[in-house]
Amino acid sequence: MPQPAKNGAKKRPIPTRRWPVVKGAKMPASTHAGVGDDVKITALKLPPGTLSTEMDAYFKKCDEKLGFVPNVLKAFAFDDGKLKAFVDYRHQLVQNAANLSKLEIEMIATVVSSQNRCFYCITAHGNAVRQLGDPVLGEMMVMNYRAARLNKRQRAMLDFAVKLTNAPWEVEEEDRERLRRAGFNDRDIWDIASVAAFYNMTNRLASATDMRPNSVYHGQAR
Repeated sequence: MPQPAKNGAKKRPIPTRRWPVVKGAKMPASTHAGVGDDVKITALKLPPGTLSTEMDAYFKKCDEKLGFVPNVLKAFAFDDGKLKAFVDYRHQLVQNAANLSKLEIEMIATVVSSQNRCFYCITAHGNAVRQLGDPVLGEMMVMNYRAARLNKRQRAMLDFAVKLTNAPWEVEEEDRERLRRAGFNDRDIWDIASVAAFYNMTNRLASATDMRPNSVYHGQAR
């Protein structure tokens, strides 16, 4: 997602219009169960909030660059403070990971989400891997990352993220040492853990609220 503009604190009502989809993207048939996912984003009935000037500019930037605003952002938009905290922390993870590529970050996000069976995040991040890597890699990250022909670095990274997701109490020094042998330094280990932890959080929030992904994701990069 694009970096938000840094403006003042002036607020305006959250836009309620239906955001456009990417031009030329395939959409599900009208009988598809997900056809309303761009309208009813979560199962919660939260009262509308207001967007600060900064977050309003960020929504517009998403609309310009992607052709739509990701539903996870609209789900947070009932509370501008929570929305900004989410956007800022995600930006720190994605933009400031010292040695992880955007593809590797999306691979971690997808594999963690697959372990948690989070429909929203599997859909959104699987799509990101398809676009940054290739369609087959994206499907493998969703279904079974062990089927992919990964290099030593990527396999160690994803194995660590999966263990941290499924059995965090079992993570020990030997797990960190395996990452070091694969070429990661201690800052990288922190970043891998931070990305895995962040998406474990969003998986649980998405599952708790029945958050629905933008329909446009389903047809992209296939």
